[in-house]
Amino acid sequence: MKRVEYFLFQLLSWLLSRLPNFILYTIADIVFIFFYYIVGYRKNVVFKNLRNSFPEKSDKEIKQIAIKFYHHLSDIFIENIALIKMKPERVEKMVDYESCENIITDQYNKNKHVIIVTAHYNNWEFYLTLPILSQHKVLGIYKPLNDSFYDKQFFKMRQKFGAFPITMSDAFRTVLQLFKDKELMLVGLIADQRPPKESSNYWTNFLNQETAIFLGPEKIAKKINATLIFTYLEKVKRGKYKMICSSQLDDLSKYSEYEITELYVRFVEKLIIEKPEYWLWSHNRWKRKRKK
Repeated sequence: MKRVEYFLFQLLSWLLSRLPNFILYTIADIVFIFFYYIVGYRKNVVFKNLRNSFPEKSDKEIKQIAIKFYHHLSDIFIENIALIKMKPERVEKMVDYESCENIITDQYNKNKHVIIVTAHYNNWEFYLTLPILSQHKVLGIYKPLNDSFYDKQFFKMRQKFGAFPITMSDAFRTVLQLFKDKELMLVGLIADQRPPKESSNYWTNFLNQETAIFLGPEKIAKKINATLIFTYLEKVKRGKYKMICSSQLDDLSKYSEYEITELYVRFVEKLIIEKPEYWLWSHNRWKRKRKK
């Protein structure tokens, strides 16, 4: 049965990757109905997260955000299946990265490593286009999927433009080795979700809740004396994103411990408050509580 499932998934990916956008997103609209009304995909988690994050909002406002989120989640779902088989030239047309290109190229010319830090905001998988921006060796840090077949499919997708996907468990060791070898790196990190229990030793208030925060970006950036850039993807319209380089931290030695992490948390929080429907509310972000 698994073989049939995997074959059908690859066939679906190929078909979606060849469809024009108006058909692709019509299918996404159907997926929305399935996710929200029929299956109720993680509805309890989504509504709980929204209510706790925005206690000042009415039930009607929370429901409106949730519906917008499920519409957006359906877009991401369809886009990511299509991305696996989508031709690179089409992917490239879906992302406008001009506002970041000169910034990152300038860092390469200065012989500086770069840490790109973003969030699960809009469709983060489009960061696979990062190798277009510079001559840095691009490393994308990711958490492997449980199913080896699907993990392999997304691994290959993330290599589409020449990036090197690295698992979270191998990230620090790999970065330090490349630093030792004097190879210029651009490391992409998504640091807004629940960190591994063993790696978290910083807690702060995030979206009205006490939250464990992943310290990877701050630790790695300081260790290799990198320029750290906070970025996000803006959804211009369905099928079109714009990469925004929001803040740039150059001399990291002047920041005290956890200060960079705190700046990142406030950066992500501001994004979410402005357009909450684009964040990944279906993740059980606050599952773990701080021990008293």
